[in-house]
Amino acid sequence: MIELKKVSKSFGSYQALSQLDLHIATETTTVLIGASGCGKSTIMRLITALIEPDEGSIEFDGEVIDQKNKISFRQQIGYVIQGGGLFPHLTASDNITLVAKELKHSKSEIAEKLIQLCALTHFDSEKLLSFPSELSGGQIQRVALMRALMLDPKVLLLDEPLGSLDPIIRASLQSDLKEIFQQLKKTVLLVTHDMGEASYFGDTLVLLRQGQILQQGKLSEFVDAPANRYVTDFITSQRSLTW
Repeated sequence: MIELKKVSKSFGSYQALSQLDLHIATETTTVLIGASGCGKSTIMRLITALIEPDEGSIEFDGEVIDQKNKISFRQQIGYVIQGGGLFPHLTASDNITLVAKELKHSKSEIAEKLIQLCALTHFDSEKLLSFPSELSGGQIQRVALMRALMLDPKVLLLDEPLGSLDPIIRASLQSDLKEIFQQLKKTVLLVTHDMGEASYFGDTLVLLRQGQILQQGKLSEFVDAPANRYVTDFITSQRSLTW
């Protein structure tokens, strides 16, 4: 579905990514893990064409993403960020349907999709007229997810979507998200610091360090055949993780 080929990206003197190759398979969940500053969010921003690579290319379904086609590609990608990123002056409903309205989808189509998404995400439809300040953290993330799914995208990107939630709400949303991924059969790319969360969601885990991939595969491979000492240290530092 998505392929990064020899991608490098710098911000001033800081090398965020260096000659990175990454293949994200169709209808699977790939999870990017690693310490802060390792390049996870940079990969997300490159895929959505918010920034451009200094070197290399990014392909979507075999077609290179560039300035000419980036808008059409963005409409095939749903993006959820930490904290939700909702517009505070819009209701939950208006946040979810904003882009669909801009693209002139019919009122009946939007209304039907909204009902479907509320059921899918277990969101109380009576809260659709509430503003973000009137919603809980978990409700905000459900609204952000519905907004990302409104156009039925091929790919779903989630950048630390549960990082700001308390453990009980986070566990509930993890369960719901996994069910949604399986039901919709989307291609998913998820960023997290949490190895337990990564292993719960991921078909493939990708551990990054200083803009390069150290190892990718199943959690069992990281445990039984670590690529180097850093891989072992990263896993064992997750004290809450049980095997």
